Amino acid sequence: MTESPTLQPTFQQAMEITAQWLALWDNGELSDEVLGDRVAEIVASRDGARGFFVVSLAGDSPLMDRLPDPVVLALRQAGDGVVDLTARNLAMSTAMALHHGRSGDTSQQGGSERVQLRCTELLRLLEPGAVKQRLETLLEGTAGRGDDVAFLDRWGYDAEQKAAIGEAVLAVAED
Repeated sequence: MTESPTLQPTFQQAMEITAQWLALWDNGELSDEVLGDRVAEIVASRDGARGFFVVSLAGDSPLMDRLPDPVVLALRQAGDGVVDLTARNLAMSTAMALHHGRSGDTSQQGGSERVQLRCTELLRLLEPGAVKQRLETLLEGTAGRGDDVAFLDRWGYDAEQKAAIGEAVLAVAED
């Protein structure tokens, strides 16, 4: 059994810890409840949450495709930090899916689309008020206004990518 972190993990440590936990969970060696408790611990810090999402969103574990209630609860209780990272991951995966599609890399495109879908589904499970506020800010950013302009510009997204991000944001509200 892997020890739960008592200190705030670095980004790299959080990725390694998450990979271990997901392997145990995938093999039925870690209950949903224990995984929920551990996720709550790791997403309590920004680097921990970043590491958790890199592994859980992009990896092969089915966790993000069928989130157990204890994990959903842990992510909801983590608050705005998890909402922010999920929204950013939605934006980045959407833009990268388009980028990979343009370059004909269907394997990478599929991976980005899977992350996009996982982010969309997770955002639908998180606290609705926080999600709405965060996605409105992201949508404003795609129109060249507000707090997310610098985030989108830093990654060099073009108009088509920003439009796709806007569409992805709007799709979160759809069922």
